[in-house]
Amino acid sequence: MKWDMGDSCKPPWYQLQQGQRQQLLLSIERGLEAKFGTQGLQLMPQISQISDLERLTTIQQAIRTVNTLDELRQLL
Repeated sequence: MKWDMGDSCKPPWYQLQQGQRQQLLLSIERGLEAKFGTQGLQLMPQISQISDLERLTTIQQAIRTVNTLDELRQLL
């Protein structure tokens, strides 16, 4: 008998990575809203397409230092 586990049983490292990604996205969303209001949140659809954790971390950290949304867009 062959079991087809599909996407429901991903390896632990994949599940961990997805959890980290979700936390980064939440942090980015909160940072954008706090610093730039609803205009900042308009970047979330584009940011949500990013799967690279290092790139998301860079964006998260940049929110603290950039002065404009245009500066942040350059990282996307």
